Amino acid sequence: MIKLSWKLLTSLLDIFIIAFIIYYLLNIISGTRAVQLIKGLGLIFVVGLFAQLLELNTVNWFLDSFLTIIMVALPIVFQPELRRALEQIGRGGFLKDQFWQNWGPKEINEIVLSMSEMSEQQIGALIVISRKVGLKNYIETGIELNAEISKQLLYSIFQHESPLHDGALIIENGKIKAASCFLNLSTRSDINPRLGTRHRAAIGITEESDALALVVSEETGVISVAEDGQLSRHLDKAELREKLSHSFEKSKEKSFMRRHL
Repeated sequence: MIKLSWKLLTSLLDIFIIAFIIYYLLNIISGTRAVQLIKGLGLIFVVGLFAQLLELNTVNWFLDSFLTIIMVALPIVFQPELRRALEQIGRGGFLKDQFWQNWGPKEINEIVLSMSEMSEQQIGALIVISRKVGLKNYIETGIELNAEISKQLLYSIFQHESPLHDGALIIENGKIKAASCFLNLSTRSDINPRLGTRHRAAIGITEESDALALVVSEETGVISVAEDGQLSRHLDKAELREKLSHSFEKSKEKSFMRRHL
């Protein structure tokens, strides 16, 4: 009786772990290209099931060969999504929360004021705020500054006369770490074709990491924020402040909970 109860308990635990892993992976791929891949693989699986039931040997052979090719190609085609998924798993409660670690409302205010002024004057800008995933490989592509966050400095960096205006400015641990950094552009086909390289770079960095990316359009002065591969556009000063403050408060709560658990 005890052996039977123990076997039932381990079976339930086994099912729970697998269900949790599937749920976690679905949350990670939500909103990415991998969703369409899962749908495609599901359709192939259903077709393969019917082919086996109806003993369609040629169809079975074709699907087996096709799936073998797909499994080899997947790590190459979906390399950014796989890397992002592994980074999120690595961050899942075990690593120290670094977002907003050494800064807060004062620095947020400096960022909001500088973005608002650049928006009014239609000065193009791209500011990336690192969270838990470090951006050292991107920082190394630019000019290291390691400076305090201030409205005047942010504004001056993105002036056309500045040699640092072209590229992204990266903020990490409460410091302006580097400017004129090179970012990978998003290759998604569903992005509005009217958006320029700054917006594609902002979306790209948030697809590959958990960073926030702030953009001022040089053509229209529109302020946008990219997060988790999604772009929010036409933000005014109040909405930008609210979005940054919300992230700040949310991160503070997570840090507090981790310290007291």
